Amino acid sequence: MVKVIASSVRKGNVLDVDGKLYVVLTAQNFHPGKGTPVTQVDMRRISDGVKVSERYRTTEQVERAFVEDREHTFLYEDGEGFHFMNPESYDQLVMTAEDIGDLKAYLQEGMAVMLSIHEGLAIAIDLPRHVILEITETEPVVKGQTASSSYKPAVLSNGVRTLVPPHIQAGTRVVIATEDGSYVERAKD
Repeated sequence: MVKVIASSVRKGNVLDVDGKLYVVLTAQNFHPGKGTPVTQVDMRRISDGVKVSERYRTTEQVERAFVEDREHTFLYEDGEGFHFMNPESYDQLVMTAEDIGDLKAYLQEGMAVMLSIHEGLAIAIDLPRHVILEITETEPVVKGQTASSSYKPAVLSNGVRTLVPPHIQAGTRVVIATEDGSYVERAKD
């Protein structure tokens, strides 16, 4: 275990709180005009999936669990869960849909991801920042509509809804940010 100050906690970190492991979902630092700056941490208990919200003073010490981050390749999904393989040792790990959360929509076969491993169990996943997906449906362009910050709804090939610029048509491949599902740019292929 390593003690770190609360303001340095980031999404994906694993904390040891009262002997139980928690994976950090979000961590925000608040600096009010008056009073002590605080860090608001939303986390999920690894053992049973219960979500907890804690507030720490930014200088308060929290225990970070020793977790090994290792690159794995996503293989497939079945009734058991999502299967990943270590490209060096060919060991396979399985994560449940609850462990992966909303990120499961962006997983693609053969994708290289970072898994956080604690005592042989995969407890957190970190996807690449961007993925390339195809637009399956979107509204037609309205003639005379200006391109200035007017986005239209679209559905991606993974079923996720997002907003795209008016010039993007169905069938276009686009780059999407995995963090929030937002449009980045048109794919360059």
